[in-house]
Amino acid sequence: MERRLALELAGTIRHDGDGGVTDDLGTAHEATRWIQAQADLLAGHVPAGEMAADDDLRVEIIELRRAVRALFARAVSPAPPSSADARRLMSADQALAHLNTVAARDAVVPQMDWPPDGGAPTTRLLSAENDPKVRLVAALARAAIDFLSGPQRMQLRACSAPRCVRYFVKSHGRQEWCKPSCGNRARAARHYRRQRVATDDGSAPS
Repeated sequence: MERRLALELAGTIRHDGDGGVTDDLGTAHEATRWIQAQADLLAGHVPAGEMAADDDLRVEIIELRRAVRALFARAVSPAPPSSADARRLMSADQALAHLNTVAARDAVVPQMDWPPDGGAPTTRLLSAENDPKVRLVAALARAAIDFLSGPQRMQLRACSAPRCVRYFVKSHGRQEWCKPSCGNRARAARHYRRQRVATDDGSAPS
């Protein structure tokens, strides 16, 4: 859950298909749609499928996303970060402080259940916060903390395909791009550059 939710939040900035970048949190309506789409990942934290975002909540999530993307950029260094916000990243110290502050807004208490029939004990986490919007943003922050402090951080990459601005977790040793279509686009761009260089040099293209 933590991996997917953290990546989903970072991925709300994405390529729009026309050479630009779009923001899935651009309006309160779009933020509502994104929150509701994460209902399965947020199950047990907030009833995300029933939530509606106002502009204040949208801005809070965007600010948290800024922190997460800044820390993703730190995680992939010395490789380049996503080009979407590489020139206007929050500092790593500021991002870390913001992430920890948001996560601490909701105190989560572990509770153990032990059935009297001798079944195995189970644990669950209970929130001490009544406001579902506070619980939502805190859950997003905790998911990012769990991801960034776990082993998958070492496999985090910024997709290097032309126009792509996504971060992804490398699933095998030779993976360079977040999805096959990005790989196809990157290979086509390389081929085009080779053709241009050969033409400019006056040699026959290979």
